[in-house]
Amino acid sequence: MWITDVRPWGGGSADVRIEEDWIVEVRPRAGADEGAPPGAPGTADDQVVLEGRGRLLLPAFADVHVHLDSTRLGLPFRPHTGGPGVWTMMLNDREHWRDAEIDLVERVQHTLGLMIARGTTRVRSFAQVDVDCGLERLEAVLAAAETHRDRAEVQVVAFPQAGLLRETGSVQVLEEALLAGAGVVGGIDPCSLDRDPARHLDIVFDLAQRHTVPVDIHLHEAGELGRFSADLILERTEALGMQGQVVVSHGYGLWDGTESQTAALVERFAELDVATTTVAPGGRASLPLTQLAAAGVRVGLGEDGQRDYWSPYGNADMLDRTWQLAFTHGFRADALVEHALAVGTRGGASIVDRELPRLAGTADRPGLAVGDRADLVLVAGETPTSAVMDRPEDRTVLHRGRVVADALTLR
Repeated sequence: MWITDVRPWGGGSADVRIEEDWIVEVRPRAGADEGAPPGAPGTADDQVVLEGRGRLLLPAFADVHVHLDSTRLGLPFRPHTGGPGVWTMMLNDREHWRDAEIDLVERVQHTLGLMIARGTTRVRSFAQVDVDCGLERLEAVLAAAETHRDRAEVQVVAFPQAGLLRETGSVQVLEEALLAGAGVVGGIDPCSLDRDPARHLDIVFDLAQRHTVPVDIHLHEAGELGRFSADLILERTEALGMQGQVVVSHGYGLWDGTESQTAALVERFAELDVATTTVAPGGRASLPLTQLAAAGVRVGLGEDGQRDYWSPYGNADMLDRTWQLAFTHGFRADALVEHALAVGTRGGASIVDRELPRLAGTADRPGLAVGDRADLVLVAGETPTSAVMDRPEDRTVLHRGRVVADALTLR
């Protein structure tokens, strides 16, 4: 395939050649009066040509923190009934998720399809497993991943939203989820929810070791309590040789300490290649994004819930969430808005696939070079910043070198 007349990361117009899954050539376009160079698009009968029409070429998005198992996208809007706190919100979700207007598998497949159509081809989704739902929610996410397997790459996290120690049988269900096909083991707030951080984390890391899977831990705990939990996570990462296999999701309270505390924590994350993900929330302390980028810490972006029983927010559009990331961090300069795009695309991709290099600072614009996998999105816009601001609907999405969506419609 040739993709003609596109502007990689908003640069000069180019033609991009793809063979199988990979970008194999990026050729600056010849001037109109220079004629087509040898081997250019249209010179062989067996070439497929995708017309870029002068659009931007970006890496496809990676949503690396989403809860597909609780989605209500496409269903009638409902009043928010959740109360404060993780446990109260979990109980509200537990009370209502079975009562939705359509089957859970259909809901998850629909939402994942919306995400792909808008430009997301790598996904890390949590699936709640507990003594109430068993593996039902996990199985729905696995089924949706199978339905869209040719359009997107989906990692599924077995997620103990209700904790591991509050309800008898929780650990057993978590292990059953790993045996049933989950590829990542989750944890959550080891101090404030389970109130036994050493035991909680020992269970999570033991399961990771025995099943050879990575770890992804929700950490909502604030201030010193959050930093204490983070220290325990980092200790286990180092002791067990799990560098590059651990993610701390959310973790907003980790960064509200002194400058020296933040600098030391950033350095430790970088040293152990512990990643972090954000959903760009408002009203909370922001991640030190530029500091994390300078140190080489992997940072990814996600949408969290999708208009579910936790929150009315979420619309399956990672370009929209990239706008939110830039906005909540006060980014105005083009270079920083583009960095938000890099986080939402290749930053998250490097969490799903640890063979991909970390972002090398806020000026790094990877993903569109020869040898990169052809997970791409073509989007209208004068510049990458304008695309983030306008979120146009004129998009074409490729996964592994194949067009999987166009104009917000799946193929």
